Amino acid sequence: MSLKIRLARAGAKKRPYYHIVVADSRSPRDGRFIEKVGAYNPMLPSDHAERVRLTEERIKHWLSEGAQPTDRVARFLGNAGLTPKPAYREQPKKSAPKKKAQARAAEAAKAVEAAAA
Repeated sequence: MSLKIRLARAGAKKRPYYHIVVADSRSPRDGRFIEKVGAYNPMLPSDHAERVRLTEERIKHWLSEGAQPTDRVARFLGNAGLTPKPAYREQPKKSAPKKKAQARAAEAAKAVEAAAA
C-alpha cells in the first residue's frame, strides 16, 4: 500500500479550502483517506499564521511509515522545517528559450561587447 500526504479539496465553489490528508495513492483526491493531518486555506494572505496548519507529530509518524508527500505538500513541510526544502526551478523548462534563440542572444551579446571595445 503506497501512502501519500496530499491535499483534499473542500470548501465552496470559488472558495477553495484544502485538508492535508494521508491517503492510499489509489484512492480519489477528495475520497477516502486514513487521517487528516492539517489544513491549507489559500484565501488567506501568505504571511497569515492560519494559512497552513500542520499536525507535526502525526506528519513525522506518517513520514517514518513511508508516506510520500506530493509536490505542494512537500513545499509546506519544507517551510515548516519537517523535511528538507525541495528545489524548484524558477523558470519552467518548457518556456525556456530554445537553441536558436539562445544562439541569437549569444551573438547579440558578442556584438555589443565588440562595439564597446
